Amino acid sequence: MDGNGRWAINRSLPRYEGHWKGAGVAENVIGWSNDRGIKYLTLFSFSTENWKRPPEEVRMIFHILVKYLSDRINKVIEKNAKLHFIGDIDALSPETREVCLNSEFLTSKCTGMVINLAVNYSGRSEILKAAKESKGENFESYLYTAGQPDPDLLIRTGGEKRISNFMLWQMAYTELYFTDVLWPDFSENDLEIALEDFSRRQRRFGGIE
Repeated sequence: MDGNGRWAINRSLPRYEGHWKGAGVAENVIGWSNDRGIKYLTLFSFSTENWKRPPEEVRMIFHILVKYLSDRINKVIEKNAKLHFIGDIDALSPETREVCLNSEFLTSKCTGMVINLAVNYSGRSEILKAAKESKGENFESYLYTAGQPDPDLLIRTGGEKRISNFMLWQMAYTELYFTDVLWPDFSENDLEIALEDFSRRQRRFGGIE
């Protein structure tokens, strides 16, 4: 979900306004995806590299996360969606960690769409963690996404064409889609365009058919 800061700067607004707007778009994308029968959706909210940002921006990002989870969790439950956090949430502040864990608990009995929120996430760290804990056996069961299928499609907004340390193991055969649209401007039509592009691709997974 790239482009929040640039969206705000383009409008002479503080960067955190872009993150507020982006949080609303994330909520919309959850609804649009659920309406289309998408079973798994992962939103890359905050990477381990994002700690390099100005402290005030980091503080606001987590404030927005806590605010949204606290205020909108009932909307998630109404959609029968289950929240699952991937990343090292143990390293977060006690308040943020508690809200994350409580959100998982409140949605744990939901049986519909699974929403992965990647918070303090690093693909490299996830692989190292799983390798250490698995001791070479049942490796994938030690990933944050254990029991889930690998992603079919990665959508990255904001014009950058890289995966930025995201789901490095799981994305071995994921289709990549890049758009110049900044995340706060991402619309239902933009999602539909990405899905239509995906539907036209031939996925061989190393084979010839």
